[in-house]
Amino acid sequence: MSDPDFNLLVALDILLSEASVAGAARRLNLSTSAMSRTLSRLRDVTGDPILVRAGRNMVLTPWAEATRNRARRAVHEARAVLQPSTETFCARSLARLFTIRANDGFVVAFGPALIAAVADAAPDVCIRFAPKPEKTSRYLREGLVDLEIGVQSNMGPEIRLQRLFEDRFVGVVRKGHPLAKQAEIGVGDYVAWGHVVASPDGALHGSVDDALAELGTKRKIASVVPGFPTALSVALESDLIAMIP
Repeated sequence: MSDPDFNLLVALDILLSEASVAGAARRLNLSTSAMSRTLSRLRDVTGDPILVRAGRNMVLTPWAEATRNRARRAVHEARAVLQPSTETFCARSLARLFTIRANDGFVVAFGPALIAAVADAAPDVCIRFAPKPEKTSRYLREGLVDLEIGVQSNMGPEIRLQRLFEDRFVGVVRKGHPLAKQAEIGVGDYVAWGHVVASPDGALHGSVDDALAELGTKRKIASVVPGFPTALSVALESDLIAMIP
């Protein structure tokens, strides 16, 4: 069974109030013929004549008389539901769990400050950072997380996006690494050494490799690790280069 047209509820309320097609048409700013068609639809939906002729006048049927107050209450209730909310948001009264999907680098860099700010504004709120092993908007779409942090694209119109900041990569090597002794590092120097790559999904190709391909070269990837903190640790204990945001 299909859902009814709730616009008919307003028309029914006015028809029952006026007990007249012409009077209801005036109140709804419709032509009499249009109001008559609406009455026909209401009769089909309800299975009741609603208005019947009694001499020169139209009168309500027993069903219509019994339904008049219910229809009026339903219209008032619907209008109240659709009114702008008058409630004001109070963060301090909020008590719930928020789940944020973000990589380890974001959590390390911004997690402590975010947790402190939330604790100050909403002391009964708990922030849960969920792992981000892959780039996908599925978790947001399915309501499994409240917020996703990262480089996002093709998220779809149903997901709201807001840019937080722009970031850039820097190359990191251990103290005493031959590259650290050079005043300038060229592309040839950069690709001459092995690299440790941070990739939650284990991919061997990323944006750095796209940029190198445009320059007609490529790097040697010696290791792939799940996150940037791990890549940094590996670089500091080896001769590998890590790209860290």
